[in-house]
Amino acid sequence: PPPPPPSKRPRARTMAVASKRDREEEVKAPSAKRPKPPAGEEGEGGDEKVPKAAPEKAAPGAAAEKRDQEGYTAKERAEAKKKGMTTAEKKAITASRGGGVYIPPHRMKKLASQINDKKTRAFQRIAWDALRKSINGLINKVNTTNIKNIIPELFNENIVRGRGLLVRASMKAQMAAPGFTHVYAALIAVVNTKMPEIGELCMKRVVMQFRRAYRRNDKLVCMACTKFIAHLFNQGVAHELLVLQLLHLLLEKPTDDSVEVAVDFTKECGKALREASAKGMHVIMERFRTILHEGEIDKRVQYMIEGLFAVRKTNFADYPTMVEELDLVEEDDQIPHDNITLQGKHDIQRVLDVFKYDPKFEENEKEYAQIRKEIMGGDDDDDDDDDDDDDDDDEDDDDDDDEDGGIGGDGTAAVPAPEGGTMIIDLTEAEKINLRRNIYLAIMSSLNFEEVVHKLLKMCLQPGLEDELCNMLIECCSQERTYVKMYGEVGQRLCLLQDIFIEKFEESFAHQYATIHRYETSKLRNIAKFFAHVLHNDAMDWGIMSYIYLNEIDTTSSSRIFIKIMFQELSELMGLQKLKSRCEDPLLAEAF
Repeated sequence: PPPPPPSKRPRARTMAVASKRDREEEVKAPSAKRPKPPAGEEGEGGDEKVPKAAPEKAAPGAAAEKRDQEGYTAKERAEAKKKGMTTAEKKAITASRGGGVYIPPHRMKKLASQINDKKTRAFQRIAWDALRKSINGLINKVNTTNIKNIIPELFNENIVRGRGLLVRASMKAQMAAPGFTHVYAALIAVVNTKMPEIGELCMKRVVMQFRRAYRRNDKLVCMACTKFIAHLFNQGVAHELLVLQLLHLLLEKPTDDSVEVAVDFTKECGKALREASAKGMHVIMERFRTILHEGEIDKRVQYMIEGLFAVRKTNFADYPTMVEELDLVEEDDQIPHDNITLQGKHDIQRVLDVFKYDPKFEENEKEYAQIRKEIMGGDDDDDDDDDDDDDDDDEDDDDDDDEDGGIGGDGTAAVPAPEGGTMIIDLTEAEKINLRRNIYLAIMSSLNFEEVVHKLLKMCLQPGLEDELCNMLIECCSQERTYVKMYGEVGQRLCLLQDIFIEKFEESFAHQYATIHRYETSKLRNIAKFFAHVLHNDAMDWGIMSYIYLNEIDTTSSSRIFIKIMFQELSELMGLQKLKSRCEDPLLAEAF
């Protein structure tokens, strides 16, 4: 029999006891099977040396593959020729897939530049990968502040071809960051107004994902899906029927997890559901109340239901339908998908997520270019042409305005200037608004009336705006809780410094007396005391009394109160005797 292998060979107890025959077999057995050591190795008794690495031999029957100058083997060229592709295209496809290996952008660009025919599979594959990376990048960086800038960039990509990529990227991003669900829902809502099939696809996938997670008892995925559906409903993409069906499913056989999911879902979309279906919201809340009274769920979940009732009592103040920055779609433009419900099986079109060769690639790209032009308002070249046309139209309009003295659509009027040019007059009253704001800030930031007068005169009012200063001063005085003497002193100083203000304050008195019935009693009292102070110091002419007619027909209750308060203030400042003599003055007989 052949000797046993060395690893299973029996050991001798001692060299002295081992028989001669055993030693001979021990020496002969390895020599019969062991190959001859290569050159450079010595026997067991010599010094051991590291053998040289033998050159790796090719498999038998396989010839050594040589690569040409472009780096392709004969086999690669043969396969590419069979498929009707060049080797550059085949290598571009292999590089674009990546296989988990990072390919630098410059290398991808070089590979893409080698392909000139857009109808080839390689070019479409590279375009598909670029589309996928662009959509993923836009979805990952969208937030509340930049969503208005991201949406035009998103429409610049072919989202008709990549609608599956867009929906998948949105769902993955929402699952990873539920706190930004309202942002992704707003993005889908804007796209849904222009391309409803994308919103419908998103709704189908979210509903099917929720049903799958509900069957598997995956609480986290269920909560993420319900939150997405809630915000899609707030944005007008989902229908209230889907929301009511989902709540009915969660509360039909209540468990701790299902009730918790239902509570969070109701908080997110409760305000919108209350407006869309008040009766349905009432039924849902009564179901929550029944579950709470039965007491079969955990205490923690019971506290959550009580918190929901507290939120409902505040009309969901802490859970608004949408924030102001994300209110991007008008209610008339919203397209809710009422055909998507929890029942039935929806086609989620998984084939849209993977690359598929398109024989009509160029035609479809041109069609989407036209769609993008309708959505975005034209390309850059068209914009330039349109701008030129608009300029010509504007020139024509300006000529018409010059001839007719018309008013432009932006609130400006073209008036011929004395030297033959055109002077633009702003009719939007922006200058008056700025002036009123500056007057208010000057009054409120001053310590005394002298500082106020100094700031007001320093404004260098244009001719015709003095009445705005007078009206603003009176309006600020009326807004105070009680009369502040500083306003009367400011009016007195302005009248003493420039005569133009005397005329403007007289006009203001006539206007205020004619519209005194519009003011509250506190404002009315402040205005009356203001004019009493100015009259007491003779800063204004007492002839303004001619605007007052004391009879039952020409006076109202408010005007009579105004007259009474003004003369009471004059009597306190001047004294009754002096006031009487002033009223009986022959020079003022016409006024009284």
